[in-house]
Amino acid sequence: MSASAPVRTAAPPRAPRLSRRAAATGAAVLALLVAVLLSLAVGARSIPPGEVLDVLLHGGHSDAAEVIRTMRVPRTLIGLMVGAALALAGTVLQGITRNPIADPGILGISQGASVAVVTAIAFAGVHTLTGYVWFAFAGAALASVAVYAIASSGRGGATPVKLALGGAAINALLVSVTVGILTTNAAALDEFRFWQVGSIAGREAEVVQQVWPFLLVGTVLVLSVARGLDALALGEDVAKGLGQNVAAVRIVGGVGATVLTGVGVAAAGPIAFIGLAVPHIARAVVGSDHRWVLPMAALIGPVMLLVSDVVGRIVFPPSEVPAGVMTALIGVPFLVALVRRKAVPA
Repeated sequence: MSASAPVRTAAPPRAPRLSRRAAATGAAVLALLVAVLLSLAVGARSIPPGEVLDVLLHGGHSDAAEVIRTMRVPRTLIGLMVGAALALAGTVLQGITRNPIADPGILGISQGASVAVVTAIAFAGVHTLTGYVWFAFAGAALASVAVYAIASSGRGGATPVKLALGGAAINALLVSVTVGILTTNAAALDEFRFWQVGSIAGREAEVVQQVWPFLLVGTVLVLSVARGLDALALGEDVAKGLGQNVAAVRIVGGVGATVLTGVGVAAAGPIAFIGLAVPHIARAVVGSDHRWVLPMAALIGPVMLLVSDVVGRIVFPPSEVPAGVMTALIGVPFLVALVRRKAVPA
């Protein structure tokens, strides 16, 4: 008699899922390249894509080359950095708070940067974008510390509900402070309103040099807690049972999100909606594994911001609609569609 063969269970379909994720990542990379090309080619003066590529590859001294190098390349780089930073920050904040509507604006981090910029304009005599950067970083950091301190006090520590409530309280306080300063200082109001609306227009290469190291640090921090975010999504008790240090995941992830928010707000103002919508779009595309969600968000965020900026340049020529306005107008339909399809996790 021959021995019966052992019964084997079917292996999970990892290969098809991996191929779908790889295909989605490739499509996102392609979309990003197209968005970059549009950002360099479209504007008050349209430049053919072939000429844009020729300038990037071979340089030149024509008028078009000067426009691309001095105006559109810095603007596009800022769009890439800010879009990735805000998308990553929103993804991590939703993960550590287990709150699907968490983003840098709702948790008060963006408003902390805004208060710092208002203070710099009104009382410190700072009137340049490169000067705002450091104040915005400091304000975002202080707001994050305040939110975490409030949430971690009392029983239970920094639970998702306490983090959300603490963020809402700090956000309301900082909005009041901002309005109070602006209503008593007309000069600060005139200057601040152009920054507050959120835009990547008129940014210089110096801003890129100031913020890219922080973008790198923040990205490393949030990627380091990807596995911890997956475990935390199952609940704190399960995460602890899986060997995760929940407090460390939240602190490291929170610090990374704060740095990334500081990058975005300092360079472009408090641009809304990217940190809220992009994480949901990324999860709908590649699933809930943060090792895939975070890179996908870092690709989709710049696409949304650059496309919004390009559309804002052409809808009412020769004027421009700021990117901060267009992100909401373009992003809302995506999020509404996801909600209708029940793609947004509860």
